[in-house]
Amino acid sequence: MTWLSPILLLLVTWLAIFLQTGLMPLRELLGAPPNLVPALIVYAAFTHGLAMVTALTLTAGLWIDALSGSRLGTGVAPLFGLGFLLHTRQHLLLREQRYAQFWLGFAGGVGVPLAHAGILELGAAEPALGWFTVRQMLSLGLLNGLACPAVFLLFDRLRGVFEYQPSGPGPYTSNREMKRGRH
Repeated sequence: MTWLSPILLLLVTWLAIFLQTGLMPLRELLGAPPNLVPALIVYAAFTHGLAMVTALTLTAGLWIDALSGSRLGTGVAPLFGLGFLLHTRQHLLLREQRYAQFWLGFAGGVGVPLAHAGILELGAAEPALGWFTVRQMLSLGLLNGLACPAVFLLFDRLRGVFEYQPSGPGPYTSNREMKRGRH
């Protein structure tokens, strides 16, 4: 594995968090900050090791908490839960299918803010929950559901451009093998 893919993933995550604070028209349309980090966590859980998923969730969670009004560290656990769950079950999920990527991104876009609100509910700060929250969760889920296949396409193309691609089977046919021994 080259170091280019994790560096690009951290850079795109930083850019997504930076744009989350600056896209005010999209923020007012959704009713919440446009958080694309769950889609990036879904991609990282399928393509990288658990160490990279952990590093990404720690940095992204702390970056998000530093720019929001919540306590520092409360956004790490929901992101790590999503990354860990998908990484440990990646052999059961359909990584290559676009509809599976959409639904995993949708579930991450809904589940991470709900888990974050649940963590905030345990502490002193109580988030405002109501019918408007349902609209926010559905819009964030739809945003992450649409962004997740785009993230897979973008990073798969970047990996195809910058990483070593194995060549074909070679000049020798695989149906001719030398049998050594008595038979």
